[in-house]
Amino acid sequence: MAAPQSREPAGDDGGFGFGRVIDGVFTVCGWIAGLILAIMAAAVFMGVMVRFAGSQAFEGLDEVPRYLFIWLVAFGGAAAMHKREHTVLDYFVNRLPRVPKAIVAIAVQCAMIAVFLYLLRLSLILVPNAALQTSPGLELRLDYVFMAVPVGAALIIIPMIRNVLELLAGLIWPKHS
Repeated sequence: MAAPQSREPAGDDGGFGFGRVIDGVFTVCGWIAGLILAIMAAAVFMGVMVRFAGSQAFEGLDEVPRYLFIWLVAFGGAAAMHKREHTVLDYFVNRLPRVPKAIVAIAVQCAMIAVFLYLLRLSLILVPNAALQTSPGLELRLDYVFMAVPVGAALIIIPMIRNVLELLAGLIWPKHS
């Protein structure tokens, strides 16, 4: 697996415009993902220390990193997708000429958008049903956990739509270097 060369998103429109707002939203997503990762690490560390001490003082502590991991994937995945720092398998695609390469990339992005739209649709059933359940240790309503699915899917779709539009624009108006 290889990560593509990181390109900063085209959000610099010379003023305070839509691109800067989107960049800000995804920067916040990255910060939230970092905070979640820190909380997860602290919870795991604390859980190990509690077990090492032979205590059961924190009931449900093992649920914290499990449930936060779902939110980490939602926010971290969205931030990585926006900055084009997500992992891709592109060895064979990169060997194609410009136009077929763009067509394959558009097809892949559209397929991924379809998958995330399907996840959004499924979450209309999943999240309300999860509200009827609570976690055994923390007694947390599970809709708070499962809400990461539609939030993450919606956040990840936004940069994928941008990618499709940029690829289509590159096919229609190729840049001559």
